[in-house]
Amino acid sequence: MKILALAILAALLLSTAPLAQDKSASADEIQIKQLERAWNQAESKQEVQEVSSLLADSLVYTDYDGSFMNKSEYLKWVAAPQQKADHIYDEGQAVKVYGDAAVVTGIYRETGSNKGKPYVIRSRFTDTWIKRGGVWLCVASHSTLIPSK
Repeated sequence: MKILALAILAALLLSTAPLAQDKSASADEIQIKQLERAWNQAESKQEVQEVSSLLADSLVYTDYDGSFMNKSEYLKWVAAPQQKADHIYDEGQAVKVYGDAAVVTGIYRETGSNKGKPYVIRSRFTDTWIKRGGVWLCVASHSTLIPSK
């Protein structure tokens, strides 16, 4: 009986160890998803300061059209008056946390106007986040256009 009780106790202790790790990863995953949503909202409102606060100074950004931008170029693009996203919809995302690094993959749909012409795009993205001083910052972002059928 004692051996069975010890075996059950050991199994319970071992089975809860991953749960403790999942809780901290889960909190980071939730935070990063919130940061992704805040980024979408700030970009659609062309709130450059808010977008800037989410990005590392070393940001590398590759847009779905193949254009490559650093942080200052990307922020100029966000603020450009000739293009304006009306809505950026998150169609789902997955976050994988690796200590102080995380990779987010997902799909977004964007509607807006560029040079007076309306557009609708759907794109798959990968964002890489790094935690520095307890703060998550995006260091790399890449999107690929999903052609309409």
